Amino acid sequence: MKFNLIASISRSLLMARWRQTLVAAIGVTFSITMFVGLLSFMSGLNDLLDGLILNRTPHIRLYNEILPSKNQPVDQAMLFKERHNFISSIKPKNERLEIYNNTAVIKALKNDDRVLGIAPKITAQVFYNVGGIDLTGVINGIDVEGENKLFSFSDYVTSGNYIDLKNTPNSIILGKGAADKMLAEIGDVIQVTTAKGERKQLKVVGYFESGLLEIDKVQSYASINTTQKLLGESNNYITDIQIKLKNMLIAPQLAKEYQHLFNVEAVDIQTANSQFETGSSVRTLISYAVGITLLIVAGFGIYNILNMMIYEKMDSIAILKATGFSGKDVNNIFTTIALSIGIFGGLLGLLCGYGLSALIDQIPFDTPSLPTIKTYPINYNPKFYLIGAVFSIVTTYLAGYLPSRKASKIDPVIIIRGK
Repeated sequence: MKFNLIASISRSLLMARWRQTLVAAIGVTFSITMFVGLLSFMSGLNDLLDGLILNRTPHIRLYNEILPSKNQPVDQAMLFKERHNFISSIKPKNERLEIYNNTAVIKALKNDDRVLGIAPKITAQVFYNVGGIDLTGVINGIDVEGENKLFSFSDYVTSGNYIDLKNTPNSIILGKGAADKMLAEIGDVIQVTTAKGERKQLKVVGYFESGLLEIDKVQSYASINTTQKLLGESNNYITDIQIKLKNMLIAPQLAKEYQHLFNVEAVDIQTANSQFETGSSVRTLISYAVGITLLIVAGFGIYNILNMMIYEKMDSIAILKATGFSGKDVNNIFTTIALSIGIFGGLLGLLCGYGLSALIDQIPFDTPSLPTIKTYPINYNPKFYLIGAVFSIVTTYLAGYLPSRKASKIDPVIIIRGK
């Protein structure tokens, strides 16, 4: 019964100053709208930038790097073993880039419950022969279906069909930048030369665009079988094993384990992209800082409006207390007013924020560097809406509670005497 009475009094006070109430609600609505819209857009932009690098990067990469031997013959000699030897001009070990016993390594990885999937790869340094000019390039020999499953390879093939790489013998998908430099059209036959001087003709079946122009000027893709024939290697020749994990966070720990277990070099995604992840974290932090600032500014606006409302309603407060209402009841009345503004303005702000995000999502965004993106990126993460809703309620509650607590302690006799 008392709750209904407090709610009725709160409603009457709200409607008595409906213009002030409307201004406060609009302030909450605007702040929540901009908070949701800004975070959705900035998070979508971060996801886009992350996708350009991280989605194309394995969580762990196994490879065999040619390094100078750490154990030199002079260190093994009994006469010099206990001495500190200075050796200069150390040459790399005479080893191949191939991962030895890669069949067993791949089998062991497939049986590991922590591994989501693997994609073998061959990296081949080549020259694209254009008339009398040789252009430096890299051919990535890939398992076409495995590459598409783990790294969404088809999303970056802007012309042609990615599966033609598997179905068409001696075929290649050129980086768009490389194709433009060679004036190569789909269906043309180009000639490439390996580092060993072997030449081979390959048919262009598509274009690849990663969004990074300097990479697209150099890289191209062929099937593993085609690349093995190009290099004159056997069917079990593999230079890289790309691994996707079920939990990316364990990549650094697992990379060390695999490096020791398989006697190969291993690099995890965190190490390979540490600077990029730092930039992404900073952008996210800035987005949250700006959004929360909007909410706090709106809270101060509501505080000022309610403070003025309480000051103007001192007569009503005195009458309420004189007729038997306690200070707690007065506090509850004005807290109810503040929460009503926060809930109504917050819900309307969430709807407007979703509408603003949907509107931005429809704006065309065509750029040659990002061929797969057609509109501005938006992330409809429910977390943003939950944060906005909680923040609107908390800020408006505090904006109503603080001034009403002070007013609830005033003696009604002093107010009436002052009047």
